[in-house]
Amino acid sequence: MLAVLSPGQGSQKPGFLTPWLDLTGAEARLREWSALSGVDLVHLGTAADADEIRDTARTQPLLVAAALLAAEQLPMHEVAVTAGHSVGELGAAALAGTLSAEAAITLAGVRGREMAAACAVEPTGMAAVLGGDRDEVLAVISGHGLHAANRNGSGQIVAAGAVAGLEKLVAEPPARARIIRLQVAGAFHTPYMASAEAALASVAAGITPSDPTRILLSNLDGTAVGDGREVLHRLVRQVTAPVRWDLCMATLADLGVTGVLELPPAGTLAGLVKRELKGNGAPEIVTLNTPDDLPAARDLIARHSAATGRAPAVTNGSRDETDRREGSS
Repeated sequence: MLAVLSPGQGSQKPGFLTPWLDLTGAEARLREWSALSGVDLVHLGTAADADEIRDTARTQPLLVAAALLAAEQLPMHEVAVTAGHSVGELGAAALAGTLSAEAAITLAGVRGREMAAACAVEPTGMAAVLGGDRDEVLAVISGHGLHAANRNGSGQIVAAGAVAGLEKLVAEPPARARIIRLQVAGAFHTPYMASAEAALASVAAGITPSDPTRILLSNLDGTAVGDGREVLHRLVRQVTAPVRWDLCMATLADLGVTGVLELPPAGTLAGLVKRELKGNGAPEIVTLNTPDDLPAARDLIARHSAATGRAPAVTNGSRDETDRREGSS
């Protein structure tokens, strides 16, 4: 069983789309999507520097466009599972057939602009907490008035909230834990993004989603969601809800996934999967970053598309709110 993963913000690198523009129709495709997203995706993916593509309003549509552009070169009909991290969920939803590429790009443009605007309201940020006892880490994060915005597995929890709270976390970290301040614009996946969620909901209301044609995992709780309307609801809700990538990886293991392909800009999610899913059942992993990697990606899909897995428990409605907000403070 093969899973295709779509990365989230922070994975971008200057010029990472440059080699993709050599493919027939790629530049035209990006220019079409630029009109929908409100940003110049060709410039951002080729000539923009690190600071420019760190801008949330630009980064989010750029990442979704990169994933979809690369996936157009793959036999996606042979893929069983899709999942994305944070804004990568929009790309995953398009690859699963729930959203059109155009709808995913449009939503990414709105999401990026509105989250950037929310970040400008007051000083907030994020910090990675590496190591330590999980329960103690969550307690300390909460004690400093912060939220556990990302739970990425392998002893990595991202705290988010007011700058003053993050400074306390750095000064008083959990035992045996290391704190790394993240270069992001604000406290993503927390209540600080409420205005962005409302704006995205307004645009999403005009979109008619389809039910997924393959297994699509949700960041809210790691479950497979089989109803298109519920997928869209969760994509909107995810702006203020924590990313439970740890649960998504647990579901990959439960499904019996044998191969994992990460779309460009690849590396971050592949690294998390490699660290989390170890041992005899560890999946084979391929990272797709340039067109030169396409033969290896297609080979992985061919060899793992026929591999048997286990049927997921499909969610067509929301889980209890307490379960969904676990660890969010």
